[in-house]
Amino acid sequence: METTLTGPGGLPERLLDGYAETYREQTERFPARETAWQPVHTVYVPADRVTATTVTEWGHAATDLLHRHLFTPADLAGLFECEPDLARPVHDRLRRKLSSEPIEDLRIDFEDGYGPRPPEEEDGHVVSSASAVAAMHGAGTLPRRWGVRIRSFADGDPHRSVRTLDGFLTTVIGRAGELPPGFTVTFPKVLMEDHLGRFARCLEALEAALRLAPGTLRFEMQVEAPQTVLMLQRSADLVPSLGGRLAAAHFGVFDYTASLGLPPHEQRLDHPACDHARHVMLTALAGTGVELCDGSLAAAPASDAAADVRALLRRHAALVRHSLSNGFYQGWDMHPSHLVSRFATVYAFHLARYEDHVERVRAWEDRRRTAGGVLEEPATIKTLVAALARADHALG
Repeated sequence: METTLTGPGGLPERLLDGYAETYREQTERFPARETAWQPVHTVYVPADRVTATTVTEWGHAATDLLHRHLFTPADLAGLFECEPDLARPVHDRLRRKLSSEPIEDLRIDFEDGYGPRPPEEEDGHVVSSASAVAAMHGAGTLPRRWGVRIRSFADGDPHRSVRTLDGFLTTVIGRAGELPPGFTVTFPKVLMEDHLGRFARCLEALEAALRLAPGTLRFEMQVEAPQTVLMLQRSADLVPSLGGRLAAAHFGVFDYTASLGLPPHEQRLDHPACDHARHVMLTALAGTGVELCDGSLAAAPASDAAADVRALLRRHAALVRHSLSNGFYQGWDMHPSHLVSRFATVYAFHLARYEDHVERVRAWEDRRRTAGGVLEEPATIKTLVAALARADHALG
């Protein structure tokens, strides 16, 4: 092939001066990773209510609700808008899940769900909840991911936040003999970018003091205010500046909608204002390896009456579907009833499209059209492969 500008050695070096450094930075900022396991939910439990049997109790409560209100696959299909041929496999998986692993991610809450407490009372609950974690670890019931939500630095008392985390980690390690795998910290109400950097430094110092391997302590930032959304939009260096410690970004629907001045009845996860915040989170954090998690429905069944239970399950399932359709594959669950609608909706979402995704990927590999005559784009195939991996992780 004849060329004009490029000789045997390629382009003149002066035109590509500094390219290697830019490419290195690109691979660090946007690492190519396979789709990894991510919990489908985070269960928040106030610190004073956490015991060694919390996970088991939630599983039993959810199973009891399932038996009383969704005993058959037909019951499930009617409530969750699930295709009849999917209802049985979804129902079977749901029963097994509630029995074997009702909670995938447990967060012990020392913030809004816990409320203001005297220092000595919070210290006591630090010890009791950490002891419960050690007991769950010993019994094999500690979820695959677990951790604490500490108080926000925006409250003006970072010493209290770090003291709680320090005492919690020290107690867990002392009683369990190690820091069990899967630990993370939720860092709420991020109004100033500086708070993230300071908290990352606190984690580094705690690692050294507790003799943990560098990078062991990672955290989730909560996106709960318009200031945080703007921070994500304007700060291209946010993730790399935290040295790999930012594990996830969790959306907080109630603080966010309140900070916008929306009326109380519009504080809902499917409000257009929340869709905007989620889209910013998707855009700002795409390709960084930072996980995304949606918010919650802060409601339980109004009573044990079938109509009230079914109304709650139906509403929660609709919100889970909304999150999934927006690319948020994890959300908060606040009540045992949410486990039923969460897992049922997630299973139906993945199973409904699984075989079609497999066929489209196989057709691409065979260089043929699918039954529908679709000619796939490479980017679509990449998305299909990721969707299949995500489904495999969720379906277990």
